[in-house]
Amino acid sequence: MKLLTVVHDGQYHAGYLEGDEVVVCGSGSGALRAVIEQGETLETWASGSAKRLRLADVTLAAPIPEPRRDIFCVGKNYFAHANEFHSSGFDSTSKEAVPKAPVIFTKATTSVCASGETVLGSLDPTASVDYEGELAVIIGTGGRSISKADAYDHVFGYTIVNDVTSRELQKTHGQWVIGKGIDTFCPMGPWIVTRDEAAVPEDMELVTEINGETRQQARVDGLVFDIPTLIETMSRTMTLLPGDIIATGTPEGVGIGFKPPRYLKAGDTMRVSVTGLGSLENKIG
Repeated sequence: MKLLTVVHDGQYHAGYLEGDEVVVCGSGSGALRAVIEQGETLETWASGSAKRLRLADVTLAAPIPEPRRDIFCVGKNYFAHANEFHSSGFDSTSKEAVPKAPVIFTKATTSVCASGETVLGSLDPTASVDYEGELAVIIGTGGRSISKADAYDHVFGYTIVNDVTSRELQKTHGQWVIGKGIDTFCPMGPWIVTRDEAAVPEDMELVTEINGETRQQARVDGLVFDIPTLIETMSRTMTLLPGDIIATGTPEGVGIGFKPPRYLKAGDTMRVSVTGLGSLENKIG
């Protein structure tokens, strides 16, 4: 199923995509998150639905517009990008290009925005806005001490995230939260594809285009630390919760990888596509 949250007549509605229609199964910005958290089966959730809206008549929201907690993100998790970032002069985290263990940071819940929404690059006082297309994992069944062998049993589905970043703020503060947690700097969507319908992540390809120019193109099997390893590592010391979002890292081709860096400016269009998950598109404002 492709599950999504939309806005119609000023109200949030959640449901699933069927052709060019949204079958509405619940209302409110937290409706889809609640289904994941409560463990309600999708069949039960969808069975009482009667209302349908044409996709052309609604505005997409982020699939989970108000996450329960910050989005978990993984830094330097593609081999080529790890080297690219390390050689850029912006890497203050380690003397080594490729990390020996997953580098985890978070993006604020208030950074989430929808496909089609304007990313407010004007909020970055340093004018060093960069893009990072990523595959994101949505946790279904939570837990602690989840093994790699069982990790996919805890995955609800997948979506796309663009880990938009102020590079100068990232560098100045010596950590990544401030430069990556700016309002609207986490476009997400266009929907969640449930695990049973999605391709095996290792077979997915991610492509990021800026104003129609392909900047990033990589298979997800190029991750330094794969999804089961990330889930095992993170759950070793903390409980993962239903509805948690894990952005798995970005491949080579970000703006700071160019000499000189190719930062985004007002009017630029970012488009991130992942096999079977659709496309996430946003303009810089």
